[in-house]
Amino acid sequence: MKNVTVVHHPLIQHKLTQMRKKGTSTAKFRALLQEISLLLAYEITRDFPLTYESIETPLETMERAPVLEGKKLVLVGIMRAGEGILDGMLQIIPSARVGHVGLYRDPTTLAAVEYYCKLPRQMEGRSAIIVDPMLATGHTAIAAITRVKQSRPKNLKFVCILASRRGIQTVMEEHPDVPIFTAAVDRELDEQGYILPGIGDVGDRMFGTK
Repeated sequence: MKNVTVVHHPLIQHKLTQMRKKGTSTAKFRALLQEISLLLAYEITRDFPLTYESIETPLETMERAPVLEGKKLVLVGIMRAGEGILDGMLQIIPSARVGHVGLYRDPTTLAAVEYYCKLPRQMEGRSAIIVDPMLATGHTAIAAITRVKQSRPKNLKFVCILASRRGIQTVMEEHPDVPIFTAAVDRELDEQGYILPGIGDVGDRMFGTK
């Protein structure tokens, strides 16, 4: 699939299997989500540009020490399940700015309804990464991408733990310029729009709700 990266790293795949198991506890599920998110961050940031600066090591001057180029990264979590990915990625990118988009899926139409949005100021020139554990029907992802694009970030990526083929196709039709990163692409959706075989409702499993 064009513009879609499936990260097949063995550690990620092993941890995803543990998340899928219905007997996994809430605490363990949260920990696994953070761990997978941390591992995904390495792949997502692979193309970040570097510049060089002069620094003093304990032994001498180093003239070309590599550092990230440009303004800080912005991570945008889709509430509420996106919080789990934010926690993991912020462990290795602690300087990133953080934004939130609150969306819920209408149970009848499956359309995304926005109820909250808070993004950092001056998004222009910044790289933005939207995170949400699931890419199911694609409606929530499209709504979040459309909203963040209004702030004019320099570039934009979408990251999830699990995606459906239908969801990927739907997002690509609306936003073909936005790369999608995921740990797996599952078979299909059920009548309620849940991914099969899937991992269940991530928000409920994270927070112990129903």
